[in-house]
Amino acid sequence: MINEDLKTYRSGYVSIIGRPNVGKSTLLNSILGEKIAIVTPKPQTTRNRIIGIKTLPDAQIIFTDTPGIHRPKHKLGETMVKTAIESFKEVDLVLLMVEPREPAKGDILIIKLLKNIHIPVFLLINKIDLVKKPDLLLIIEHFSKLYPFREIIPVSAVKLDGVNLLIKKIRDYLPTGPRYYPDDLLTDQMERFMVSEIVREKIMSMTEEELPHSVAAEVTEWKEREDGLISISCNIYVEREGQKAIIIGKKGAMLKSIGTSARIDIERLLNTRVFLELWVKLKKNWRNDNQLLKELGYK
Repeated sequence: MINEDLKTYRSGYVSIIGRPNVGKSTLLNSILGEKIAIVTPKPQTTRNRIIGIKTLPDAQIIFTDTPGIHRPKHKLGETMVKTAIESFKEVDLVLLMVEPREPAKGDILIIKLLKNIHIPVFLLINKIDLVKKPDLLLIIEHFSKLYPFREIIPVSAVKLDGVNLLIKKIRDYLPTGPRYYPDDLLTDQMERFMVSEIVREKIMSMTEEELPHSVAAEVTEWKEREDGLISISCNIYVEREGQKAIIIGKKGAMLKSIGTSARIDIERLLNTRVFLELWVKLKKNWRNDNQLLKELGYK
């Protein structure tokens, strides 16, 4: 039962930030116990700000999983970094996630940005299952000299080590406040957006290293039939003809595999049968097209 006494109930917004591919989306999924953010081994997977909601008996934590902060090479990259930095201004607590190694240039860049904010910042050292304890203590010491972190918490987002302690510590730092969302809501993301993200995740998982970052997905049609089946049409945008050929594959084999894998996850998300139709379209230099970026939700 949720405690509605506003004198004791706590709520607030928490931003998860860090360099690309340090495990931010994996951590958010682990905290929520459900997959709401796509995860791949490739950097810069997250492009939008994803909101995840963790409701406890005496608190509600609203997480924002932001794109990795990096030096952008195009307007899409600039938008991603701007989204991450803007999140500092709207939250009650920041979680800086790093890998278990000496502070890298990217980590130091982010820490410099944090020196202008006046809210608590936790340092999360992820992937601790990959490092020995003496080395971990040395890493903690080096990061401690760079910034006055309120808490330093080693975690393994994949193995859930330290996740419960992290949730407890976050709860302790939140201000008193109301319950903003219903108990059973895990994210504010619309179903269409989540479907397009699932399609993009499958492309990233199944294609070559450089191709995924030139790809966007957009749901263009959504029809619910009387028998419960949902018919979805989704455009996949690429920048070059060669990329289009890679995604379609020989005799359409790759596109079919992407569609089959995506449909299984989409049916699990929507809890109903789905007919998924994918179209691959050429949009040259779309990552520098302000109008298309807005249409795709990269604001």
